[in-house]
Amino acid sequence: MLVFRLLMILVGLLVGYAASQALSLTQNGNEMALVNNASLMLAGALIAFLITPRLEPALSRRFEQLRTWYSSLTPSTVAAATFGLIVALLLSVLLSNLLAGLPFYSWPISVLVTLGLGWFFVTYSVRHADAFGLLASQQQVRRKRGSKILDTNVIIDGRIVELVKAGFLEGDLLVPGFVLRELQLLADHSDAQRRTRGKRGLAVLEELQGLRPLRIDDWDDPSLDKVDDKLIRFARETGSKLVSNDNALSRIAKLQDVDVLSVHEAAVALRPQVQAGDYLTITVSKGGQQQGQGVGYLEDGTMVVVEGGLKFKGKPLRVMVVNNVQTNVGRMIFAKPDEAA
Repeated sequence: MLVFRLLMILVGLLVGYAASQALSLTQNGNEMALVNNASLMLAGALIAFLITPRLEPALSRRFEQLRTWYSSLTPSTVAAATFGLIVALLLSVLLSNLLAGLPFYSWPISVLVTLGLGWFFVTYSVRHADAFGLLASQQQVRRKRGSKILDTNVIIDGRIVELVKAGFLEGDLLVPGFVLRELQLLADHSDAQRRTRGKRGLAVLEELQGLRPLRIDDWDDPSLDKVDDKLIRFARETGSKLVSNDNALSRIAKLQDVDVLSVHEAAVALRPQVQAGDYLTITVSKGGQQQGQGVGYLEDGTMVVVEGGLKFKGKPLRVMVVNNVQTNVGRMIFAKPDEAA
């Protein structure tokens, strides 16, 4: 804030000088007038020095709001607003030359006409900003359209690394600043499990940075409290795709016309299907809901319910698949022990 304070002191000096001119203290040109002039300029600088600390908090908030608003603008919106302002200024000059001969026409009317034209054309252009995409920076547009926004869960999950290595994700990987801060808070958390998740997420980002260009964007919206809401807003404003494995976030984002790449859905789609009559080898780890049932898990976490398998708890067991059911929480396999085994 040193620059701001110096700027305010300079403004105080100019106000003091303007006050001395208004009071006609320098018209005589004598030494006393010069002293009075210098006194008023010094007084203005001191007044600015005293009131600046009181103005800094309010102005800082306003500046931060302005910075947040500016960072949220898309290239096409800026191009549209600039084009509308250019048209308004050109029409204002043309109308001023045509109406200059009228007796009632004066410069205040010219200013009002310019403001009215500017408001109309800028508003109209911004509402149709998509039509001005070609006027924006093509490099920036391509970068944002091809970017993939990573949320906290998909970073901690870690499977994104294998997808990047396999070349399934094109374009830059984009990590919002609030997601990075959330990972940092998790890594410093007092709970050991959360701390482990946070450190894993940071390690995944370091690995991704060595595989693909990774950009950290410090965009934020203080009016939104939840990280999921910020992710959706950020994806909508930048036109990027959201990479996530959170089913709830994916559904809400799709309802708001945000393209979502779900790692979980991709894993389910690529998972080999188990058909009735196939044989599997699992280890029964616990009992099921019904008497005598045993429950085991495949390597990918799929639950296998074995009829009469509880007596084989803790032992490898060869089972035959009886049914394969897809539920809201995932896939479940029903099986029975292989009689031959």
